[in-house]
Amino acid sequence: METIRVERNSGVVTVTLDRPEVLNAATATTWDEITQVCAEVARDDSDRVMILTGAGRAFCSGADLSGFEGTDDPVLTSMRRASAAARALVRLPKPTIAKVNGVAAGAGANLALACDLVVASVDASFCEIFARRGLSVDFAGSWLLPRLVGLHRAKELVLLADMVPAEDALAMGLVNRVVPAGELDTFVEGWARRLASGPPLALSLSKMLLEDGVDSGLDAALEAEGAAQCYNFSTSDIKEAIAAWREKREPRFRGR
Repeated sequence: METIRVERNSGVVTVTLDRPEVLNAATATTWDEITQVCAEVARDDSDRVMILTGAGRAFCSGADLSGFEGTDDPVLTSMRRASAAARALVRLPKPTIAKVNGVAAGAGANLALACDLVVASVDASFCEIFARRGLSVDFAGSWLLPRLVGLHRAKELVLLADMVPAEDALAMGLVNRVVPAGELDTFVEGWARRLASGPPLALSLSKMLLEDGVDSGLDAALEAEGAAQCYNFSTSDIKEAIAAWREKREPRFRGR
């Protein structure tokens, strides 16, 4: 990997955007590498949860627009590489946590919001900065924001392009938790460990049900839930959960 670092520890995969000298501005290579690592995590049964964060004092300042200079690639080609990364992250069948340690702007903000859970340092900030750069919203922002904060608030964030401090982002529903900077690593590690020890198949199904349920009707959602539970009852994890309950111990889920 050229622009990210990938570390694995007991089921927790930590992906760090690693261009701190430019506040982790993302290049086309970054998007390709995110797509690649998502595919790897999706197919590796030992990977249970993925943390996404940034090196240095920023999460991600957005796309590196200097990368468009001196290239013959059509803009649409570059955009499709970013879109592939957004799709891979949203559709990753395992839990993801964004650990936002500083500014998250433009595509970098939506990169964080594409994760299942978002934990921000009190020093973090978010900005849908596109309009300031003469651009329209991208990296799935048009899909993510209305679902997270409602249509009118999404329009406010995108059209005005204001910087949103972490506490305000929490109040809006953009993030799940805001913690002191010195506690960010410990807090996220705690959540990651809880997810990594959970039932992998059931968590994956619940993630899918919640994402698809936003766009489906009640009857379709209920039918999908029933099908998912039928699958869960065919696994050894349900037997382990029942045994652990009877034996008054923590379950040891294997994802099968």
